[in-house]
Order: sequence, then C-alpha cells, then structure tokens
Amino acid sequence: MDTLDLGLPPSLCLDREGEVAVLTLTRVAKRNALDDATIEGLAAFFGRPPDWAGAVVLAAEGEHFSAGLDLAELRERDAVEGLHHSRMWHRAFNLVESGRLPVVAVLKGAVVGGGLELAAATHIRVAEPSAFFALPEGQHGLFVGGGASVRIPRLVGAHRMADMMLTGRVLSAAEAAEVGLVHYAVEQGAGLGRAIELATRIAANSALTNYAVLQVLPRIAEASPETGLLMESLMSAVAQSSAETKDRMGAFLAGRAPKVGASGRTA
Repeated sequence: MDTLDLGLPPSLCLDREGEVAVLTLTRVAKRNALDDATIEGLAAFFGRPPDWAGAVVLAAEGEHFSAGLDLAELRERDAVEGLHHSRMWHRAFNLVESGRLPVVAVLKGAVVGGGLELAAATHIRVAEPSAFFALPEGQHGLFVGGGASVRIPRLVGAHRMADMMLTGRVLSAAEAAEVGLVHYAVEQGAGLGRAIELATRIAANSALTNYAVLQVLPRIAEASPETGLLMESLMSAVAQSSAETKDRMGAFLAGRAPKVGASGRTA
C-alpha cells in the first residue's frame, strides 16, 4: 500500500505482510529521531489503521530504532507550549498502546529517550543485541514528556527508571530482557523476521480476543481484585458468545485446530 493513501509523512513507510502492517521509521540520517511530523504520522496511522491489518510491526531503517526527540524540535517554548507539545506525544502513543491493533516493536541500536517512550507503548518488544536503552533527559536538565513516567515504571519499576534518569545508566539488550523491558531477545538482524512471525500469529487470533487483551486486560490489572474479577467474567462471557469463538471451539473439539505443544507453540 502506498503511504500516501494514509497521509503518512516521508519519515514513515508502510508495507504489508499478509495481515501484518509493517510500519517503518525512515529517518536514518537522524538515527530515526522523532520530529513532530513523525509523531503526527504515528497518530494518524494508529488512529485509523488499514482495515486489512490484524497486527502491526513497528520497525526502523538503519542501525537504530530511535534516538529520541529530534533536537531540532527542542526550541524554546513557554510552559503552555511545552504542555501542549507533550500532550501531542501522549495522544499519539496512547493510540499505539490502546488502539485496535497489537503492536510488535523491533528494537536495535539506540532506544533512547522518546524512542524508549515509543517502544514502551507497544505490546511486544523484540530486541537485537545491538539495542541499548536510556533516558538521558536528566543529564540535559529535562524531564520525560512522552509518557515514560507512566509506562516504564509499570514495566521495570519506578526505582529502575529513577536509576536511569539520575545516573544516565544505559541498559544493554540483555539487561533490558532481564528486567522485563524486552520480551524476546534475538540474534543481530533477526528482529524483523521474528517480529513478523509473532505478529502473524497474533493476527490469526480472534479480533475480539485481541481487543480484550489490549483494552480490558490493562484495566483489570489496575482494578481492585473484586472489580477485576467481575470485569474478567463479563469479558469472558462476551468472548465465548461470539460466532467466531463458537466456530473456533467447534474446530478445536473436532480435532481440526492446532494444539499447544511442549515447546509452547501450536502444532
């Protein structure tokens, strides 16, 4: 599909792999730093993704996922302008995290500042050995503004985020996997293929189940136990009553559907 069909900026390229939309950051000369046009492009895409897509892979050209905010965008702003700029990032990344489609990120090289904020808004993160993770805002006299203070503590704990901001600590791909920032560690160059494999599997799920995982599961996790259990029961009842679920369960009981093997993969 032509990127112009969705009004995407030149910094974003869209390709199709079956039911998987592969959205690629293409500002290689800037180490895929995020400017306003790219943020607005992300919001436009995730706000209204193509109908054929069942999942998204978020990738990057070149050696780096994203080095964060494009410093050319770091002009002098008053407090009101700064507030609105931060909220623009929030709106875009909220659409990534809470949109219709599960998102698998391919991480390599710099995953820094705003790049890490973008990665944290995705649902599955695949990292190559070259990936490194940092929040250098503290060393520049800044504070995060793209959602890091909400999302990253939920992934690694506020104490680890504080360490990264206070000391400038950089996490390797292996360290990020150990603390839960990364779901899959792969060999160098294997990230995109693994991400497309995962996204293809995700797209094959029931759309209603994927919706429940993206929209309901986070709210259950934040609710009181009793409220969470009630929400779970309601979503379970809705899911099992759908025609697609009945067809899938019929196929499973008739032996026509794949079963989970010891490796954890369906066979």
